[in-house]
Amino acid sequence: MSLPSRPLTVAAVQAEPVPGDVAGNARTAARLVGRAGARVVVLPELFLPAYHPPTLGADPAGTDVAADPDGRVDDPRLDPLRDAAREAGAAVVIGAAVRQPDRRRTISSLVVDPTGAVTVGYDKQQLWSGERELFDAGRRGATLVVEQWRFGLGICYDGCFPEHGRAAAGDGAHGYLCPSGYLAGSAHRRDLYYAARALDNTMYVVFANAVGGADPWRFNGGAAVYDPEGRPLARGADTGEDVLVATLDPEALAATRAAHTMLLDRPADDGDPRASLVA
Repeated sequence: MSLPSRPLTVAAVQAEPVPGDVAGNARTAARLVGRAGARVVVLPELFLPAYHPPTLGADPAGTDVAADPDGRVDDPRLDPLRDAAREAGAAVVIGAAVRQPDRRRTISSLVVDPTGAVTVGYDKQQLWSGERELFDAGRRGATLVVEQWRFGLGICYDGCFPEHGRAAAGDGAHGYLCPSGYLAGSAHRRDLYYAARALDNTMYVVFANAVGGADPWRFNGGAAVYDPEGRPLARGADTGEDVLVATLDPEALAATRAAHTMLLDRPADDGDPRASLVA
């Protein structure tokens, strides 16, 4: 697998959006993109409408953004974010509720490119719990390419499935971008899953998460960037807004993959049928 030729700065954001306030949350996101000063900035799952199921269920017209048949989003509420991406020269990955052209409703990651264009980059494939009552599951994976760096896109619960990260690595990913919404009380799993995906696949992981909110929708931060052995290069606290910036190093990636060859050594199939033993 080819490797990038140059380092890349990335940022994982933890912040508190206001339920239902897409325009206000876009302004907050714009401020955080400017603060990051990174080439790639990842914000939490459903950050634009906020991850607040009562609001998402009561006001889909107000909380959703609409995509055209080519996946483009042209919503004036996002103009401050478009401007911030242009000014920073950044690719921004941010969570949204999207109304698809076929009327499906998805939990998605929008990609705002450095020209300010907004595209639906990926639709969450593994829906969690009550999300299934409000949203439809995505149908395929996606890879974002930024300056030779290949990033698999996942959203929260996707990262709990080793197969999802492995599919990204199988598509040549050097990193995995995961906007998420982890609730208070889940810190152990939050800190384990994404470090494991990094180690499983010898790739960087950028994990963004919401903070704040009121029970039962109170979120626990801990945004992080993990190196290809699953060690945190940067990590946020469980509370408070933060922007965690790290540099992805192609030489470190190459050294890790030379020392830990799981991607090359993985078997082509599951082998013969499993044996069954009785003791």
